Amino acid sequence: MANTYSQLYAHVIFAVKNREALIREEFKEELYKYISGIVNHKGQKLFAINGMPDHIHILLSLSPDCPLSELVREIKKSSNGFIKEKGLFKFPFAWQAGYGAFSIGASQISKVVNYIENQERHHTKKSFEDEYRSFLENYQVDFKDEYLFEFFKK
Repeated sequence: MANTYSQLYAHVIFAVKNREALIREEFKEELYKYISGIVNHKGQKLFAINGMPDHIHILLSLSPDCPLSELVREIKKSSNGFIKEKGLFKFPFAWQAGYGAFSIGASQISKVVNYIENQERHHTKKSFEDEYRSFLENYQVDFKDEYLFEFFKK
């Protein structure tokens, strides 16, 4: 877009369907590289990606011609196909519907990158559910607890 200037940063979080711990150590680096490729292919910049076996965090910058919802949809759809194509699981894999996205300022980039890179340490003290609720509360996002997570239907 001519004469349009912006610098938008988003911290994106999404989980494996039913919060299953399926992102195993032996293939997570390959999955993260694949997701990084999607972000780069869409012309966006990825600053950090990491997570736990049941969810991931991504920090990226967005240009004004790339709607965040379309980018996240493409990341989830394509990475899901990648996981199936590679045969990483003997059973179906899927991402949970929805995601969290939180804007940050340029001065917060290093702090958020550090947070994402140290997910394992953070989750020794706080569950994903508590972490996610904290983000929603800190960013003053209205939510209903019963709609936050999909769990197995029993």
